[in-house]
Amino acid sequence: MLKFVRYAAWALVLIVGFVSTSILMGWWVSDRSRTELPPAIGGAFSLVDHTGKAVTDADFRGSPLAVFFGFTHCPEVCPTTLLRLNNLTRQLGTDAARLKILLITVDPERDTPAQLALYLQSFDPVVIGLTGSQAQIDAALQAYKAYAKKVPVDGGYTMYHTANVYLMTGDGAYRTMIDYHEADSSALAKLRMLLR
Repeated sequence: MLKFVRYAAWALVLIVGFVSTSILMGWWVSDRSRTELPPAIGGAFSLVDHTGKAVTDADFRGSPLAVFFGFTHCPEVCPTTLLRLNNLTRQLGTDAARLKILLITVDPERDTPAQLALYLQSFDPVVIGLTGSQAQIDAALQAYKAYAKKVPVDGGYTMYHTANVYLMTGDGAYRTMIDYHEADSSALAKLRMLLR
């Protein structure tokens, strides 16, 4: 009888161990599959361009996009990035005509369509400025997994924000991004890849 109890106890330990391991392995595999999927970047937005026209993401279908989040009162990162994109697109030759550059403001409080239009006079006409309500901007930021935060400075405020450029295919799919500190040669290769 004692022998039978010992076998039964061992069998119970093995069964519990097997079930526990199966549950943990199932959780681990499902958790890995969730974390290894690439993040969904991009998606629907509804904004207003710098001419005052209401636009959605659908209006840009068919054109590869370089999407940048910034603002017109930005002291360095935003104008530097837009000038850099202008310089890079000039090196693309005739292919550059297919690329659209979107500047989505992270500061809709100050960046009205008129303010964006005035600001964009310093850059190539290929750049399209987009603004909207705070809720609309927040939705675009969320879609692109971008960051923006209002920070008080000297009686006013500035905006901390994502400084990367998102490269999107003509059907709205995320392809890759250009880092603010990336070499021009690498950024140009990415733009050429996007336009293939």
